[in-house]
Amino acid sequence: MSDAYLTEEHIQLRAQVGAFAQTEIAPRVKAMEAAPTSFDRELAALIARQGWIGATIDPAYGGMGVGHLAKTIIIEEICKISGAMGAMLQASQLGAAKIIHYGSEEQKRTWLPPIAEGSCLPTIAVTEPASGGHVLGMQATGRRRGKHYLLSGHKVFVGNSHIGHVHGVVVRTRPGSRGLTAFLVEAGTPGLALAPYQPTMGLRGFSFGELLLDNCRVPVTNMIGEEGDGLAIAYSSSILYGRPNLTAVALGLHQAIVDETVRFATERTRYGAPLAEMPTIKQKLGALQSRLMTARLTAYHAVRLLDDGQPCDPDLINSKHVNVQAARESASEAMDIHAAAGLQTDRPLERLFRDVQHTWAPAGTGDIQLHRLAETLLSTSQSQWSKRLASVRSGAERPSTSCA
Repeated sequence: MSDAYLTEEHIQLRAQVGAFAQTEIAPRVKAMEAAPTSFDRELAALIARQGWIGATIDPAYGGMGVGHLAKTIIIEEICKISGAMGAMLQASQLGAAKIIHYGSEEQKRTWLPPIAEGSCLPTIAVTEPASGGHVLGMQATGRRRGKHYLLSGHKVFVGNSHIGHVHGVVVRTRPGSRGLTAFLVEAGTPGLALAPYQPTMGLRGFSFGELLLDNCRVPVTNMIGEEGDGLAIAYSSSILYGRPNLTAVALGLHQAIVDETVRFATERTRYGAPLAEMPTIKQKLGALQSRLMTARLTAYHAVRLLDDGQPCDPDLINSKHVNVQAARESASEAMDIHAAAGLQTDRPLERLFRDVQHTWAPAGTGDIQLHRLAETLLSTSQSQWSKRLASVRSGAERPSTSCA
């Protein structure tokens, strides 16, 4: 059913990315798992050089310009082999979003070509220890000093933190909802430091760390949009890129979980027959397939609407919720099918089970997604970013920053 959303170009892209992942990424997964506090910079650079970070960047700036459905397929195929490298790729694409939608023409011409060609990995740094996903609760500050701003604060859970070349940092420049402002902060800028990396449960090989800002001096020309646009930049990036990107990560991991479980159940025998022939196991396999089919349809439908310029914020929110929930449920059921064998670290399922847990919190937990969907149901939600920024994708006008 999901094939109805795909063109021949999508099918060819899937084959291309899948072949690359099998050849270049699969042989390095074991080494990444064995070194939870290090990052395969060489592999990240190799993936970036394929041009896939530029999936939604206009060809005028060197990008592929193939859209969000194609981006979903790219992330999905990488995550089937390595959730860590899929997370690296999607974080870079998320980091580019702020420049695509809010960057000045000079910023676009400066940053988008190297991002598209893979020589520059961007990040976005919004979350803080005390405020979590509550963007308006952030405490990092930016103070104007002539032609510069001095940024101070602590950002956590920054994708590509330790390998990124330019960080999109949102700080508070004045009180209120219009008091947040975004800046491009290049790696190596005095006053910017990286906290010692703490290993995480899964996604080993993915840099997911902390930025420390101490009077970090940033030129006014590095401001993204206008002063006060930070909330709009954070929200729109999360909805239009963060949610569909994490959807794609969950979908790729989900497919890998199903593939590995089918392989295990057909190869492992009980009472002279494959495990898959046992009625209870067959029921569980059917449940895995049902969840996966529903999840993929939900994911592809949402990003197809986004590519078509349709208002689809609830669809993007729902696709993230459905895909993450389904992948986590299937990971648990796959563990039931594997039984004790699933606990063995030399089996892919143990890694996949850990990796899929990382899809819950980024771009909003499942609780947040349900809260936003309830707002839609009760007609209390804000106007949709997908509708507001559709004109920007066509180059018609600058986006409105109103969050009302």
